[in-house]
Amino acid sequence: MEGLFGERRRALGALSTLRGKGGRGEELVTCAACGGEETRETMHRSGYVCPRCGCHLRVSAQYRLHSLFDQGVYRELEAAPLPDDPLAFPGYREKLEGLRQATGLSEAFLAGAGKVEGIAAVAGAMDSRFLMGSMGTAVGERVTQAAEYATKYRLPLILFCASGGARMQEGILSLMQMAKTAAALERRKKEGLFTVTVLTHPTTGGVTASFASLGDIILAEPGALIGFAGPRVIRQTIGQQLPEGFQRAEFLEQHGFVDRVVDRRRQRETLALLLRLHQPPAKRRKGGKAG
Repeated sequence: MEGLFGERRRALGALSTLRGKGGRGEELVTCAACGGEETRETMHRSGYVCPRCGCHLRVSAQYRLHSLFDQGVYRELEAAPLPDDPLAFPGYREKLEGLRQATGLSEAFLAGAGKVEGIAAVAGAMDSRFLMGSMGTAVGERVTQAAEYATKYRLPLILFCASGGARMQEGILSLMQMAKTAAALERRKKEGLFTVTVLTHPTTGGVTASFASLGDIILAEPGALIGFAGPRVIRQTIGQQLPEGFQRAEFLEQHGFVDRVVDRRRQRETLALLLRLHQPPAKRRKGGKAG
């Protein structure tokens, strides 16, 4: 019996390997919406937007910054070290270490400085692969540091948001990041500095309730789930059926929460246009390093 099951396991393993490769040994990416398969190279060229149905697949923080900045060149902003496990939550430290090895990130937020069509800017991106982009003390501090760096050098700030909300393993310390990040963006507003937030799938919880909703202009990717609590929780709380498309980017654009839903393939040109339109007069610019 063991020999039979062992043979079946090997056969299934071989089938799985074949399904994960194209005809010439190329890796395939499966669309989460329509189930269509394309080579990774094709998906990479299309910005990981499914050419069959237009679904925007999730991408890494590194990919977002590389796609945004000119020639993919940027200088990563150093982040102040913070304790990994402030509440000594069981298994949390080990989970962080595993995710760092798997993603190549030290936390769920990556920030860098560079140029977008020649305009100096600071950008930060959340990564849903890292504990669903949840915001703990390290993420909150890094978002704040990116905002403060951009404020110090009077640079525009672009924040790509993707989060499941607060990080439960850090309790109240996680919730405190909402106030800290909101205060950092408020200081930018008082200085007359430009901030854009881009809401991607999903952007929920404490991130939506803080800095994600405080951009001078708020963009969103098509089909992104955006909200505080999830639709099921809201439906159970109010005891009513929700409108079709509730909490999706297009619904929120229609109701004024989002300024524009922008396809990822046009995102860079849209952001560059916004940066150009919001550049201060040359005589008022103090300059600053960005790369």
